[in-house]
Amino acid sequence: MNTKPASATIPVNPVQVHHRTLDVEGVGVFYREAGAPEAPAVLLLHGFGASSYMFRALIPVLAQRYHVVAPDLPGFGQTDVLPGAGFDYTFDRLAAVIDAFTVVKGLDRYALYVFDYGAPVGWRLAVNNPHKITAIVSQNGNAYEEGLSAGWADMRKAWAAPTAANREALRRFNTLEMTKWQYTEGVSDASLIAPETWQLAHAAIERIGVEVQMDLLLDYGHNIQQYAELHDFFRRHQPPTLAIWGSKDPFFLPAGAEAFKRDNPQVEVRFLDTGHFAIETHGAEIAAAMLAFLDRSIGS
Repeated sequence: MNTKPASATIPVNPVQVHHRTLDVEGVGVFYREAGAPEAPAVLLLHGFGASSYMFRALIPVLAQRYHVVAPDLPGFGQTDVLPGAGFDYTFDRLAAVIDAFTVVKGLDRYALYVFDYGAPVGWRLAVNNPHKITAIVSQNGNAYEEGLSAGWADMRKAWAAPTAANREALRRFNTLEMTKWQYTEGVSDASLIAPETWQLAHAAIERIGVEVQMDLLLDYGHNIQQYAELHDFFRRHQPPTLAIWGSKDPFFLPAGAEAFKRDNPQVEVRFLDTGHFAIETHGAEIAAAMLAFLDRSIGS
């Protein structure tokens, strides 16, 4: 009888993920980084109710062949505005910080993965620096108005009339219950969602301040006003693009994914039977699709 204890197989060269902070324009930008610096770069941009923590499983997979960098946007996760530095929480400002971050990091060319709020940040990077963008992966990162569901009604009302009462109506989007709902809505098996996901996101809201999130919700309407300029970028530059979408997203509809084909007929569109945070339930599928797409588009 074999009495030798069983042992797990350990990879010879497991990918190591580094956790660092870089001072950029008065902001301490926290970021995760992995992969060979000389490999093609991939910039991962998270969204509302999240941070670079959402990429915790994706980064080691991509980093086998790519240089992966995932910052926390200002107002989220571990990123902090430094003491004494004034900061306006608008998408223009978030994009300016992340743009400067890429320069400091030496990311002269990179593929973009955008999700939710990461999309309007990434779209600004692309429009302002089209020569830097090698490919785009949009996971429920909207770029077309028909992608916006009826769930945006309160926000549309506040954009049209930014009164104190209309602003206050948006506060509910930042409660723990609503954050959890965004993770679980449209998911057939909610037990697949780790509770730390929404707990950590809400803890950051509490630490940084709800008013920051209110400012960004009010500013989101400016992203829609810039869609025409973004669509012109898509038409002119035709970047290799993969739109991979949770089809049961309560905020960003499947029509928003299909709309990418209007300005770039070569866009690949894939739907997953899940909700907004598709990466939490279908991370393996997204990782495999991304590797295949990036290998075809930019090589390794």
